[in-house]
Amino acid sequence: MFPFSDASVHHRTFPYVNAGLIAVSVLVFLYEMTVGGLGVLTGGGGVDLDVFFFKWGFIADELTSGTAFEGLNTRFGTQNIETPVHTVFTIFTSMFIHGGFMHLAGNMMFLWVFGDNIEDRLGHLKYLVFYLVAGVAATLSQWVINTDSQVPLIGASGAISGVLGAYLVIYPNNRVKTLIIFYLITVVEMRAMWILGAWFVWQLIQGSLSLGMSDSVSVAFFAHIGGFVAGMLLAVAYKLVLREPLLPRSSRTQPWDHWYQAGRPRD
Repeated sequence: MFPFSDASVHHRTFPYVNAGLIAVSVLVFLYEMTVGGLGVLTGGGGVDLDVFFFKWGFIADELTSGTAFEGLNTRFGTQNIETPVHTVFTIFTSMFIHGGFMHLAGNMMFLWVFGDNIEDRLGHLKYLVFYLVAGVAATLSQWVINTDSQVPLIGASGAISGVLGAYLVIYPNNRVKTLIIFYLITVVEMRAMWILGAWFVWQLIQGSLSLGMSDSVSVAFFAHIGGFVAGMLLAVAYKLVLREPLLPRSSRTQPWDHWYQAGRPRD
């Protein structure tokens, strides 16, 4: 399921912050390619890239123990992985690091579709603060689940999950075009509440299944869950401050407005 366009919201201003967040993530990924070569595109990259992840990714055990890692044992000897800043700051740096092209592309696609609307609603500075707070909440949610993890946590998906949670609260009835690849390649236009609700339920299911084996799972599901809940709570608080109704007016339309086929069955 790949949302690629929302159909109902017209922006009052250009989303400078959202575009900037995407640009920074892309620039960091290009730097990763200079460190790890083309292998980064498929999730590889070698020892040098691993060192980069350990230096700038968030490591739960460092925060829990209060002691930063200094060396990484590899077949090429011990590599220096001491982070130049305090571990707390890696909560922020980790939000702009990605482990492969698909990791980056998927996150940026979600941010592009949903983030501009939240920025337009909150304003540029408030949106930046919101994004960073959601990212912190997401990272700490994953930390609570596995406080002794020694695997670097990287990626913008926790903060972006906060954007999705806010979008669900503010624009639940907005129509979102989504590419569905399941036997048929189909484009579906559905209300945000159905798409984002299904996405969140899937994170809950996958997170529950991953309990007890977090270090062997490559996706930080509880970062997604924590970020999403944080985004919803922040959006609810925003509505309460403005004295806006929390629930939108009911609509008689179906959860999807248009369904059309964009491809043929695949063998």
